[in-house]
Amino acid sequence: MSEMLEKARKYEDEQGKQIKAEDRPAFHVSPYVGWMNDPNGFSYYQGEYHLFYQYNPYDTHWDSMHWGHVVSKDLLHWEYLPAALAPDEDYDKMGCFSGSAIELDDGRQLLMYTAVDHETLEDGSKRDIQTQAVAVGDGRDYVKYEKNPVLTEKDLPEGASKVDFRDPKIWKGKDGNFYCVIGSRPADGSGQILLYRSANGFDWEFVSILAENKKRFGKMWECPDFFELDGKHVLLTSPQDMLPEGLEYHTGNGTLCIIGEMDKDTYTLKEQFNQSVDYGIDFYAMQTVEAPDGRRIMIGWMQNWDTLAHRCNDSKWFAQMSLPRELSVKNGRLYQTPIKELDALRKNRVEYNDVVIDNDTITLDRVEGRTIDMELVIRPEDKENVYKKFALRFAQNEKFHTELSFRPYESVLKIDRKFSGTERALVHQRRCLVNGDANELKLRVILDRFSAEVFINDGEQVMSAVMFTEQEANGISFFADGAAKIDVVKYDLV
Repeated sequence: MSEMLEKARKYEDEQGKQIKAEDRPAFHVSPYVGWMNDPNGFSYYQGEYHLFYQYNPYDTHWDSMHWGHVVSKDLLHWEYLPAALAPDEDYDKMGCFSGSAIELDDGRQLLMYTAVDHETLEDGSKRDIQTQAVAVGDGRDYVKYEKNPVLTEKDLPEGASKVDFRDPKIWKGKDGNFYCVIGSRPADGSGQILLYRSANGFDWEFVSILAENKKRFGKMWECPDFFELDGKHVLLTSPQDMLPEGLEYHTGNGTLCIIGEMDKDTYTLKEQFNQSVDYGIDFYAMQTVEAPDGRRIMIGWMQNWDTLAHRCNDSKWFAQMSLPRELSVKNGRLYQTPIKELDALRKNRVEYNDVVIDNDTITLDRVEGRTIDMELVIRPEDKENVYKKFALRFAQNEKFHTELSFRPYESVLKIDRKFSGTERALVHQRRCLVNGDANELKLRVILDRFSAEVFINDGEQVMSAVMFTEQEANGISFFADGAAKIDVVKYDLV
């Protein structure tokens, strides 16, 4: 083990144990100490789910990328393991960036990641050079391959940038080969996804440009994932510098799902549908795993590069992962639902049916809390005279709240955390256009101490947002402008 990795492990061990469990999310992954971004190496290995993450143990800001490591049997109760990788070689001295993990044929676990080095230009300025490297281990400790890096600029197609060449996502093909997709920038600067193949996980060859942006969705496409699901091929990626398109894609760092058919002759994705992955404020860099029972499960960084100043400044950790979500494809759309394992945490069921709210704000007895799972159905009390607005407020007291509001005439759902206690004028609202019948809106709202995830109409859309409201603000209220009728089922998550 290198001195740098040993130092990181010693530091995180000393500092991480000082953070109280109640100061962390209850069931979302947060870094043991310091900073976290993209999920990496989301995999199932030797009876456990492994999740690695972009990690700076020494500070709550991005710097010096290591790989943190957690494992779980159920995707909800996570055990912290020592840091897996440190930027301790010449080829990765500027950082061990994002990547993935898979089991090799000999039973070892392979980590594949982007290694970042610097080169000095003629004018004296420096720029990153990104290559791909691998490390092999037993699920706890990993040794970097002596012939790293395994993919360099010589393996790029013509015109592709060696500066933006990152985030390999690896899988095993039906033909027995390993494949990986990697984010890249072509000569036009707008993003593309490259496909590579290997017989053993160490020796790689370029196969094709799997998908091209062609200046449609932002610029560089980061953190790609590619898999087959429900008879379709699905590409997930996170474009940088997006321009908004109606309420489907928002400004800045976004998420993109492309659904289509794989052309087996040219190894290219024939696009049929595209959509956002998450319509909320905080979600990026998602990665999936195929569970032993065949489910496709996705997790994302429940944060965004555009909202980093929204934080608890005195906290010794920063950022968290989303709830793992089960994916399916229906009618050309990606659906997401909370993993079924969450049901085991549900306790203290409270149910109300046909509650009428008529130009009023109400509360319901025993409907409160900051770690809850709540199902809500909203209908007009009179279909001939539909309410103008419905609002759910949570993490609420006299001073603070976060609001979810729906206007049926526009079919627009909005999440708004501007009264959640933030002191920064960042992105605090996002809206999405809800598909389907505005006469009945179904919501499932999962609250953890520092976040809200809203699953709309059985998972057809999702909105995620973090919030750092004081934990004492645990009230929930319901408002209607006009007359609305609601059904509520609420559980504590214990």
